[in-house]
Amino acid sequence: MKRVRKCVFPVAGMGSRFLPATKASPKEMMPVVDKPLIQYAVEEAVAAGITDMIFITGRNKRTIEDHFDKAYEVEAELAARGKLDLLELVQGIVPKHINCIYIRQPEALGLGHAVLCAEPVVGDEPFAVILADDLIDAESPVLEQMAQMYEQHQCTILGVEEVARENTRQYGIVKTDGGEPGVVSAIVEKPQPRDAPSTLAVVGRYILSGRIFSHLQKVQAGAGGEIQLTDGIAALMRDEKVLAYRFKGTRYDCGSKLGYLQAMVAYGKKHPEVGADFSAYLKSL
Repeated sequence: MKRVRKCVFPVAGMGSRFLPATKASPKEMMPVVDKPLIQYAVEEAVAAGITDMIFITGRNKRTIEDHFDKAYEVEAELAARGKLDLLELVQGIVPKHINCIYIRQPEALGLGHAVLCAEPVVGDEPFAVILADDLIDAESPVLEQMAQMYEQHQCTILGVEEVARENTRQYGIVKTDGGEPGVVSAIVEKPQPRDAPSTLAVVGRYILSGRIFSHLQKVQAGAGGEIQLTDGIAALMRDEKVLAYRFKGTRYDCGSKLGYLQAMVAYGKKHPEVGADFSAYLKSL
């Protein structure tokens, strides 16, 4: 039985929807209350038993590497001032048993290409993919839910949720046999509402078979020269079973301004330090 021990984080995108905030700082470093999006994603992977975090980076993404690295000056300053709680917080961003691996994507050629960049490190192992833009608030972390399912089924699993039909053009859309988890019979990248095979959308959580790489190598670039992960999954479906899993949790699309603001409110209201005061403030508006 294979277990999922590696997770890929595609973080090379420009984040144009949040300009000018993302002009010099990665969108994945935008904070929700007091933690950046990418840290929420890594914490979810750690909870799922992942030990190797593989970041597919690009230009101007050095801040992500610095965030997960040791900060000698900050730690020395906190120790000197006796701020031991903050020191422990900074030192605990990444547990000691976790490996952080950084691979440079020379050009932003789509999600499929970003995943393909991880092949030298992943090899033929099953692996997870998390898109940090999709922040999911769940009692049991979504990737942990999916890893448990992978141990039962030993095949590719896609995290999915229902979306409004008018929004299908924003997602990869799957058709399933209706079971739970459902066997995927079709997957289409960003179909027009009238052409969508369903309203079941793939969101930013995947567990993929290592065989996906051989299919991604053969995928023809589409609009904008991008290699779509959806096309690789469609080809993989001809060789092996692919499941769609309706996860338990609330997703916030932090790649959009509205979704980001919604996440800020939801996480702010339950924050242990400021949640009560913040909730009272919202009620006063």
